[in-house]
This record gives sequence, structure tokens and C-alpha cells, in this order.
Amino acid sequence: MFTGIVEHMGVVIDYKDYDASKSGGGGISVMIGESAQVLSDCHIGDSIAVNGICLTVTEYGPSWFKVGVSPETIRRTNVASWVPGSKVNLERAVGQDVRFGGHYVQGHVDTTAKIVSCTPEDNSLVFGFQLRDKEYENYIVEKGFICIDGTSLTITNVDSNGTFYISMIKHTQECVVMPLKKVGDLVNIEVDLTGKIIEKQVFAQLEQQLNSETSPLSKLISKLIDAKLAKTST
Repeated sequence: MFTGIVEHMGVVIDYKDYDASKSGGGGISVMIGESAQVLSDCHIGDSIAVNGICLTVTEYGPSWFKVGVSPETIRRTNVASWVPGSKVNLERAVGQDVRFGGHYVQGHVDTTAKIVSCTPEDNSLVFGFQLRDKEYENYIVEKGFICIDGTSLTITNVDSNGTFYISMIKHTQECVVMPLKKVGDLVNIEVDLTGKIIEKQVFAQLEQQLNSETSPLSKLISKLIDAKLAKTST
């Protein structure tokens, strides 16, 4: 679990499509450098969020660490766009002594979004985004939480076409990678888990109610149908 409060910006120093080493496991691996700030208590198998993606440390040194990347992660995220020199947001998994300054973040990226605008507003930057996968628009709500490239942010506005906006203060601009990106670049998106849980519970309850003829909902629907039929026959 993470908070979406970025601890440090690291740099991609190596990206292998096939890593035959023991720590690479015969798959895709990425090595992140300039990362000493998040490695003081590191162990093999630890989770570190890299641009919001929960990844497992398979090898590390004083200022670098390696992670494996699954094909599912490649499909869901912007990892394929990383090249040596790319800066990435880093956050260690929360411990008992961590203040919860952001919001509940799993590090399980849902989809990507394209940056469609970046507008200065006083000393803040207002970014606009459009989701790649429209089904996640249901979870994008004004003043709700969203995690963008591992950064916990508040949605300030949502247009009728699905474009949503965040406002980034000066301090955050200096601590995360987004201001280094340009319009057209992709960012990783994790929507607020709360919305997904509520949706699943509502649909499960509705399905249970509809499948039972004696449930309050089924009785109400039958009553409404009978009333409609009675009105139509008169």
C-alpha cells in the first residue's frame, strides 16, 4: 500500500526487454538509479512504486535497484515509453510510522491518460487529461482522489467529454515528474479504489434482489408493473 506522496525522483538507467540474469528472471527488467533516498531500508522482495506502479525489487545497490515488469503491467501502463534518462516518481510501501498525507493507493495502475493541456494559473499548473479507456470515467469525480504517475492529486473539474483537470502547486511541481512532461505524453492512472468497491457492492446487491421474487426490490418492481398495467387497461 502507498499514499501517493512521492518521496524522490529516480532515473531509469537500463531497460531490458529480456533479462536472462537471475534477478531478471528471463523477462523484462528495469534498473532505476539516483535512488539512494529510498533504499536505506531496502530488502529483496520489497515493493516500491515507480510512477505509481507497485514493482518488486529483485536486486539493488547503494543508489540503484532493479525490478521485474510483467506483460500485464506493460499493457496497463506507460512503462514501454521509459528509456534511459527518464525520470520516475518513487515511493516506498507504507510502514507503521508513515503519516497518511495522500490517499489509499494500491500501486495497481488501471490505465493511462494523455496530457491534453497544461495551463499556468498564478504559481500553479492546471493539467488536463483524457483517459485511454473510457470505462474508468465513472470513477472520475470532481473533488475526488486520483493517482497520476504515483502522485496523489485532487480532481478540480470534469468536462462533459470526459476531460478532467488537476491543479499542481509550486511545491509539488518541484517534487514530481509531471511538469517535465509535455502535452501528448502518457501518464499512469489509478482511480480511487473506494468508487470501485461501492460500485461492486451496489451491483451485487441489485443482482441478489432481482434474483429473489420475495426481495423488497422485486416486490416494488412487481407493484409498479401491476399499477402500470391496471392504468393501461382502464
